[in-house]
Amino acid sequence: MSDDPILRIEHVTKRFRGLLAINDVSLVVPRGIIASLIGPNGAGKSTLFNLITGYAPVTAGAIFYGERPIAGLATHRIAALGIARAFQIARPFRDLSVADNLRIAGMFGKSGARDVDATARRALDLAGLAELAETPAGAMTVGQLRRLEIARAVATRPELLLADEPCAGLNPTETAELVGILREIRASGVTILLVEHDMAAVMEVSDLVFVLDAGSKIAEGTPAQVTSDPRVVAAYLGTPEPAPAASAGA
Repeated sequence: MSDDPILRIEHVTKRFRGLLAINDVSLVVPRGIIASLIGPNGAGKSTLFNLITGYAPVTAGAIFYGERPIAGLATHRIAALGIARAFQIARPFRDLSVADNLRIAGMFGKSGARDVDATARRALDLAGLAELAETPAGAMTVGQLRRLEIARAVATRPELLLADEPCAGLNPTETAELVGILREIRASGVTILLVEHDMAAVMEVSDLVFVLDAGSKIAEGTPAQVTSDPRVVAAYLGTPEPAPAASAGA
C-alpha cells in the first residue's frame, strides 16, 4: 500500500436545500489499494460518488485527485484525468457486441494516446469476458452485465475506479468471480473505491473501509477494525434492547 494518496476529500459538505446529505466528510485513499465506502441506506454513499465524479457540486470543502483540485470540474474533464465510474445498473448498447461496447468506451476517458482495440482486449481479459466478445450485450445475464459495466469503466484507462455496488443482486458464485476481477484490476495498477452492501465481499476484498452514517463519517480502518467498532455495529444493526428481567417464579 502506497502512502501517496490518489484521492483526498477534505471537509466536504453537500446540502440539497434543507437536507444535509454530506456533513464535513474527510477521507484519504492511498494509491494501489481497494477501499470500500459502506453504510446503511441513505448514509450519503452515492452522493459522495456524485461529488467525486462531478455529477453534483459540493456545497463546501475540497476534493483532490493527486494534487489537483477537481471539485467543480465537469464530468468529462474528471474522466479525462483518469477517474472512471461503474454504475450499479448497467446500460450498455444492447444491440452491439460486448467487444464493440468496450471499443466505444475506449474512445473516451483518460486523455492521451490510445489504442482502442488493445484497450478493449485488455478490458475483456480483466473482466473474464473474452469468450463473450461477440455476444450482443442484450443477451447477457445480470452477472455478465455487471462484469461488462466494470469492463467498460476499465476501457477508459482509469487510474481510479469508482464501482457502485458491483455485487448487488449476484449469487455467491458470481460475487466470488467479481471479487477476483476487482483484485485483477487492482493488480493491473488501478486503485478502486467501492460502494457495497455485501459485507462478506467488502471484508474479503478491502484494504481500507470508510463508514458513513447520516452523511457523516463515523469510522475508518481495516475491515477488522471497523467491524469491531461499536458505532459501526449500532449504525448497521441498532443498539440491542436489554433482556427483560425474569418474573418471579419463572
